[in-house]
Amino acid sequence: MTRLITDYTGKPLNECTELELFNGVLNLVNDAEKEKGYNTGKKKLYYISAEFLIGKLLSNNLINLGLYQDVKKQLEDAGRSLADLEEFEYEPSLGNGGLGRLAACFVDSLATLGLPADGVGLAYHCGLFKQNFENNKQSETPDRWLQWGHESWMRSTGKHYTVDFGGFSLTSTMYEIGVTGYGSKCGKLRLFDVDTLDERVIRDQISFDKKQIAKNLTLFLYPDDSDEDGRILRVYQEYFMVANAAQLILEEAQAKGSNLHDLADYAAIQINDTHPTMVIPELIRRLTQKGISFEESIEIVRAVCGYTNHTILAEALETWPRAYLQKAVPQLLPVIEKLQAYVAERYQEPFVQIIDGNDNVHMANIDIHFSHSVNGVAKLHTEILKNTELAPFYQIYPEKFNNKTNGITFRRWGVMCDPALTSLINETIGNDWIRHADDLKKLEDKKDDPDFLQKILAVKQENKQNFTDYLKNYRGIEVDPSSVFDVQSKRLHEYKRQQLNLLWAISVYNDMVEGKFPTRPITVFFGAKAAPAYIIAKDIIHAILTFSKVLDADPDASKWLKVVMLENYNVSLAEKLIPAADISEQISLASKEASGTGNMKFMLNGAVTLGTMDGANVEIADLVGPDNIYTFGQSSDEVIAHYKKADYVSREYYERDPKLRKAVDFLTGDLMMQNGGDPENLGRLSHELLSKDWFMTFPDFEDYCETKARMLADYEDRESWSRKMLMNTANAGFFSSDRTIAQYNEDIWHLTPDTDK
Repeated sequence: MTRLITDYTGKPLNECTELELFNGVLNLVNDAEKEKGYNTGKKKLYYISAEFLIGKLLSNNLINLGLYQDVKKQLEDAGRSLADLEEFEYEPSLGNGGLGRLAACFVDSLATLGLPADGVGLAYHCGLFKQNFENNKQSETPDRWLQWGHESWMRSTGKHYTVDFGGFSLTSTMYEIGVTGYGSKCGKLRLFDVDTLDERVIRDQISFDKKQIAKNLTLFLYPDDSDEDGRILRVYQEYFMVANAAQLILEEAQAKGSNLHDLADYAAIQINDTHPTMVIPELIRRLTQKGISFEESIEIVRAVCGYTNHTILAEALETWPRAYLQKAVPQLLPVIEKLQAYVAERYQEPFVQIIDGNDNVHMANIDIHFSHSVNGVAKLHTEILKNTELAPFYQIYPEKFNNKTNGITFRRWGVMCDPALTSLINETIGNDWIRHADDLKKLEDKKDDPDFLQKILAVKQENKQNFTDYLKNYRGIEVDPSSVFDVQSKRLHEYKRQQLNLLWAISVYNDMVEGKFPTRPITVFFGAKAAPAYIIAKDIIHAILTFSKVLDADPDASKWLKVVMLENYNVSLAEKLIPAADISEQISLASKEASGTGNMKFMLNGAVTLGTMDGANVEIADLVGPDNIYTFGQSSDEVIAHYKKADYVSREYYERDPKLRKAVDFLTGDLMMQNGGDPENLGRLSHELLSKDWFMTFPDFEDYCETKARMLADYEDRESWSRKMLMNTANAGFFSSDRTIAQYNEDIWHLTPDTDK
């Protein structure tokens, strides 16, 4: 049955405002979602995550519901544009980087595979922040995505829970966002909020009184934790998330007949990183309140919970002082202390204790002891966890550890964001690959077909032109669509090494000053936000923005090299940038990137990876073969050995490599200062590199420059390059989140798919 948009607008489409059109199509989609129904079953998964970076939903939902072409045609017949509505839609600000985007892909795949599952998180009003560039620096403002006159995808359920904190209680409201499955029933994203929230407590930029918990609890994702009030606020946030989740889970299980002793037959919980850890002691606390012994409660919760580790960075393995928990959640502390006694009775190793000698509570240690599954997110990452970072735990629980290499949803990161490539693939192998991604392998049959290789090049050029037009029309930025699009888009962090890419770009400029120009113009794109309190990361952004001004001011160099730092990089911008990319920069220090998912998105869309053998890059290299990826740098074993021996001295590399020394000195040189450089920011960055360089930029610099030069030379053989593009797309099928979720279910959750269509 054709759904008419006019049934929802109440007047002809050509007479509607954009807001009326958007709201009409949104309500059409919501009705179609409800008609599809929701995956059900005796046992249900609750995927608890601090982030769900879901992106804009209009076109994604239309594609998944099979309504895209019909709605597009109705709009076109009335002289209106679906593309305009896509621009009009505001992006939900419920996540930041890879963790949140992975969670969004996972709930999409859970729905598509018919698995009874909900995402569970928080309804942040202002997200992380909206990034602005002023005076070559990042500044932050609230991202008020819920207050833009649109009807929202987020709808109130009218369901409330009470959450107790130290000295006060708050009442929650549960909201839902529908998660449409592709050709299947749907799932739900359940988000909790407080009605007492007051956005007026926000002062300058994103600062606010962190002590007014009732008014600020769900204002921001990851509130600034550079002071004690900010760190305690994070504890409040995380407990609010899991206390609501625990009540929801027990309520739904009991409604389906659980006596709670058999809770694992009705519920599975996946703890996405350490932020939801407190769901373990919270469930134990609630089960004991219902008369179940502490020992049995432990076994029940262990059978229900699985834990996904996303990092080996100590800063991200959350540890809270006992005093914070005593203040925020005093009712939970006795449970955690009993869990510590349980562990101490069995294991003497200090590394595995929940509460250490300094009275700090280690959240990951709770997860590992009291879940039945601990998984890494790429083959290399899991091996590092087992053999190095979590080795004492692996010796105790070898049966718990398993790998689940991350994945992406091909509906959004193929069908939706790259329609030209999708059309070419469909014409060549059919469209079954959208659900059965391994079918992409059939494209390899075309690797020696010159006509097909030309078509791939034409698609990439079309995407580059589209992105060029977008930048000019919406951002006022002009780039050369015939240049190489060299892209590094990810969270700004020293271990991801945007500074390495910047030093390479500076060295190219230094070569041009000496009369050595590239064969073809190069446009280097950075997309990244730095955490507000992460000073060095913000210094790197300042250096990139300042250097871009140096290039723009040089009439000769600017014809050959342009650096573009994309302001407020988000999912919507990624959907435009990734299909246009020629080179995918995945240059984290080996052993530090757990997996990455951006590398998979670029690969699917025909970009060729330039990367270290880190995270999922290792698996990409295995799939595409050495001719279709460019790798450089130290191995993870070499890096781990350097850290263990503490023998790395960055200045030694600076002193013996003239090219590196010249690039580093440029950071604080006259040209940077003449183009808006701040001596404090640039001096601090230079000092950090010369005195510490904790993520080993300098040892990989020479190899990186040489490998990138070889890559750019190879780019000029267009047929050979198009074959590399094809081989990347053809071998991307393994990285479908449908595959990842199917493996989670088979090994960990054991849910029964809802096969009733």
